[in-house]
Amino acid sequence: MAKKEFSFNEAVSEIERILGIIESGELDVDKLSSEVKKATELIRQCQKKLRATEEEINSIFKDLV
Repeated sequence: MAKKEFSFNEAVSEIERILGIIESGELDVDKLSSEVKKATELIRQCQKKLRATEEEINSIFKDLV
């Protein structure tokens, strides 16, 4: 299965949705592992995008000096 790339906001919304289901206790135990894996991948995507944005902003500020 190919990984779907989400925008940062889409990824955060999906993580929040997954967390809500987990916290509600309504998630079927058989699906828990796959949802946790999905949330983990989305968190990695968000971290990657945040690091790239930070590097880009730092580069912009560095060019100003």
